[in-house]
Amino acid sequence: MSNAAQPRNPQTDHLLTPENAALVVIDYQPTQIHSVGSARASDIINNIVLVARAAKTFDLPVVLTTVNVATTRNQDTIPPLREVLSDVESIDRTTMNSWEDPAFVAAVERTGRKKLIMCALWTEVCLAFPAIDAMREGYEVYPVVDAVGGTSLLAHETALRRIEQQGAQLITIPQLICELQRDWARDETVREFSDLMFEARAFVGM
Repeated sequence: MSNAAQPRNPQTDHLLTPENAALVVIDYQPTQIHSVGSARASDIINNIVLVARAAKTFDLPVVLTTVNVATTRNQDTIPPLREVLSDVESIDRTTMNSWEDPAFVAAVERTGRKKLIMCALWTEVCLAFPAIDAMREGYEVYPVVDAVGGTSLLAHETALRRIEQQGAQLITIPQLICELQRDWARDETVREFSDLMFEARAFVGM
């Protein structure tokens, strides 16, 4: 039998699988959303909701965090995203770099996953800082580029270049969804996968 016919171990697969990856969602709050200058706020909202729905479809562990809600300086996670992740406990912090918050790092460790699908606002701060730190700790980081945004297009693109140079593997929503599905024989997720792909094509302009 050829190697192509051998089943691949979903825990050790070099590609993303529902068994080896976790989703990390950082600071999708009103202030951050409305100060993004690299994409339309409505597109960012639609796209992060698609990512969250994909995580629920494929039963990925999810780490959700906010900044400065407890201090009343900021509002909580935007309602459309919170609705999808209603069963996920949110971790509030004061640090700009979530990797400097012990509760956040502990939550990531509890997932037991080394591949982190990471989304955050803004790209140049709340994505770049923890992505770089996580990679230094031995994690693989997969930023979903069409679900993140920076204060300007220059800030966004420069931050993506920085984290890519550090080893991050940039992906898009359609690629993420297809990589998790991978096989039409996974009947239990085919219908939602197809719906997500149809919506992703509309939102990302495919």
